[in-house]
Amino acid sequence: MKIQLHDNNKHLAFAPLTLTRPVGNLRIGILTNDERWKLLLPEVEVFFDTEKYLEGKFPMSSNAIVVNACLIPNEELAMAVSNLAGNEQLMFEGGWIAKSGKGEVLVDYKGKEPILITERWHLYQKNGDVLKQDFEWLTSSRQSVQLSSSNTIIGDPNHIFLEEGAVVEASILNTKSGPIYIGKNAEVMEGSIVRGPFAMCESAGLKLGTKVYGPTTLGPHCKVGGEVNNVIFQSYSNKGHDGFIGNSVIGEWCNIGADTNTSNLKNNYGKVKTYSFEKEKVDQTEIQFMGLMMGDHSKCGINTMFNTASVVGVSSNVFGAEFPPKYIPSFTWGMGEDLYDFNKAIESANNMMIRRGKELSNEELLILKHLSDKK
Repeated sequence: MKIQLHDNNKHLAFAPLTLTRPVGNLRIGILTNDERWKLLLPEVEVFFDTEKYLEGKFPMSSNAIVVNACLIPNEELAMAVSNLAGNEQLMFEGGWIAKSGKGEVLVDYKGKEPILITERWHLYQKNGDVLKQDFEWLTSSRQSVQLSSSNTIIGDPNHIFLEEGAVVEASILNTKSGPIYIGKNAEVMEGSIVRGPFAMCESAGLKLGTKVYGPTTLGPHCKVGGEVNNVIFQSYSNKGHDGFIGNSVIGEWCNIGADTNTSNLKNNYGKVKTYSFEKEKVDQTEIQFMGLMMGDHSKCGINTMFNTASVVGVSSNVFGAEFPPKYIPSFTWGMGEDLYDFNKAIESANNMMIRRGKELSNEELLILKHLSDKK
């Protein structure tokens, strides 16, 4: 069986995160959506219907069931999609879920309501609901690794799950607001204070004395310290030191300098304005809390002070003594005025990746070159 996750015309709505990936590859909860489909339907092959320049890394397929990538599947929805006949389209409250063939025969979905994301801030706003859903079916009928007695538990200890190789010592874990999931070979260092919902994926780490307010997700191999509140780190990104980030989404291979802080609320408590990639300008929203949206391979220096609802593109290196602009385009050096030489940006990206035994693939280089050439 093959399914194809369709961006549903939301590619720019989730930028800068989707400048380097399809909507269906975004992490929310514990998993990316393509990972979620593969676990819900173990026999399925997952493909993507996305922007042309992304297809080298995220290929399309023919004769696949086309699925709306903005929907977070549950077990009932996955089963309904797998049961679609050759010319059917699965619908829910006037919107489409999936279609097989031409999808001329409309079929109403009557199962558990799926979670829908249509804006980039939905990733952190709905992270708690998705995380709880992922936790329930990932841990159902499974036994957690035993938690060390050095920890203090507040709430139900059954809402804490450790995968094989996970280490948690001398920390405070509060499950009253949601579950806590610690992935394979992940580590919570001593003195950390964690309030769920919270997920750490494989080989992620919380540094000494980290303070975490849920709903927060650390993707695979992310290292985080200081204070975080309702943040998603996609994977392989670092915030290793003190400083605050809240209501934010950080891409892959990013590094947040020591004592960097993000404002997530305006001084007048008003609704925020943020850069829209669809409108190509700073635009008014109906959102009160929004911190930093940072694209893949971007970095910021120590003591960086990000304004409320700041947006940083892909492969930018942000530093300086003042507040950076609210929007910093891709391949920017400093405070948003100078271009970051493409070859130097690639060298920097590979320098970070080599420390984890990885390097940019040819497909990833072509994606970055496309984004650099557009400037």
